[in-house]
Amino acid sequence: MPTETLFQRIAAPAPTVTIDFNGAPLQVPAQCSVAAALLASGVTRLRNSPVSGAPRAPYCMMGVCFECLMEIDGEPSRQSCLVTVREGMRVRTQDGARTLPLPPVQIDRAAEVEHG
Repeated sequence: MPTETLFQRIAAPAPTVTIDFNGAPLQVPAQCSVAAALLASGVTRLRNSPVSGAPRAPYCMMGVCFECLMEIDGEPSRQSCLVTVREGMRVRTQDGARTLPLPPVQIDRAAEVEHG
């Protein structure tokens, strides 16, 4: 019966990139999602709950749960588990409710004329 673990961490150094995280430089693993890179770097709070303000972290890591919403390069409500990290990326934790794009308002001028 084997006594050693079957899974061992590979000791080869992984490539890294530097991102701007909440205004400070942070070296993170390259070639993975923003959420995975932050978790691997010890960051556990990516956003706050809009209801209670409790810290939230990624859950599903495949774009289903929306727990990993962050502001990435100035765009809020990005699912950080679906965005690949890259050198110089600006990432900020997101506080409060996510934003939803509103469709353009269509005004029916003919209906306004008919109804006064």
